[in-house]
Amino acid sequence: MTVLRFEPARVPLIEVPRGRLEHAAARAIKRSLVRVKQWHRRARERAELAALDDRMLADIGLSRPEAEFLANKPFWRE
Repeated sequence: MTVLRFEPARVPLIEVPRGRLEHAAARAIKRSLVRVKQWHRRARERAELAALDDRMLADIGLSRPEAEFLANKPFWRE
C-alpha cells in the first residue's frame, strides 16, 4: 500500500517593516476607541432625550413620538 503525504504549500510571508506594523496597529486601536466613545456618547444623549418632558421637547422642536423613536434607537445606529 502506498502512502501519499500532502504538505501545505509554503507561501513566503510578506515582510512588513516593524514601524509600519506598529503604526497600523496603533491606528486600529485608535479607531476602535473613537468608535466606543461615540457609542457611549450616543447612549448617554439618547437617555437624556428620553428623560425630557413634553415642554422641553417642544422647545427643541420634537414631539413625544419622535423623541421616543430617537431614544429607542440602538447606540450603534446613527
